[in-house]
Parts: sequence; C-alpha cells; structure tokens
Amino acid sequence: MGFVVSLILIGLVLIFAEILIIPGVGVAGILGLLSMGGSCYYAFYEFGSTTGGIVTGVNGLLLLLLTIYVLRAKTWKRFTLDTNIDSKAVSSDPVLSVGDRGKTVTRLSPMGAVRVGDNVIEVKALEGMIDPGTEVEVVLIEDNKIYVSPVQEIKF
Repeated sequence: MGFVVSLILIGLVLIFAEILIIPGVGVAGILGLLSMGGSCYYAFYEFGSTTGGIVTGVNGLLLLLLTIYVLRAKTWKRFTLDTNIDSKAVSSDPVLSVGDRGKTVTRLSPMGAVRVGDNVIEVKALEGMIDPGTEVEVVLIEDNKIYVSPVQEIKF
C-alpha cells in the first residue's frame, strides 16, 4: 500500500510543478498523470476492485482539490511580482553639440568609442569606418545617437 501512496504523492507533486513552476504540456505533467494512473492500476492489480475503486476515487478527489487550490487568486498572487518601479532613467551622458571634437578610442565600424574632453562616449560613424586615434567631429545628434566624421584638415 505504501507504493500506491508514493505513486499518488509523486503524481501530485509533478502535476503541481507542471501547473505552477514549469507550465505547458510537458514531461512533468505527463509523468504525474502516468504516476497517478499507475497507482490506480497497481491498486486494482494487487488489492482488488474495491481498493482499486477507492484509490481511483481518492486520486480524482485529490486532482480536483489541487485544481481548486491552483485556480484560487491567492495562489497566483504568491508567484507574481508585486513591486512598482517609481524611478526614472536619468541621462548621464555629457552634453554635446554639433561641432565638438574628440579622438577615437576604438575603431568605429560603424559604432565605437570617442573621447571628448574627459568623457568617453559611444558614437556612430556617419559613413565608413574610422581607425583608432583619429580626430573626429560631431556632425549630427539624432534622438540618442551621436554621429561623427573624421576632421578634414584644409591645406593651402
């Protein structure tokens, strides 16, 4: 009889895990149902039809109680995240404007880092790739993206 009780408990635990922890029609739910069905079969085979009927009825009742427990609102509230985020994102980016100059820290292909003053900022090359150590100029600021291009030295 201990084997039958063990199969019932294992089945309930697996079905509970399938419903609340790993939802979906998966291995745990199928194994849980097989375990409970196995307990019914074993009870009929070993102890006769009266005990088998009682075990089947107990299994049905336990599954009904498990379903009612799982569908209660309090059960789901225990597993849900109940915190509100009141903070706001604060931009820590330095204030840049078109025409500011800096030097590339990494290769811009097309994204990379540029040092402007004491700040290292992620930027995007306006066109092509720019090697490290190249002097660049901010040519466009659009939304949160900063576009740069190499400084063209004018020779007379």
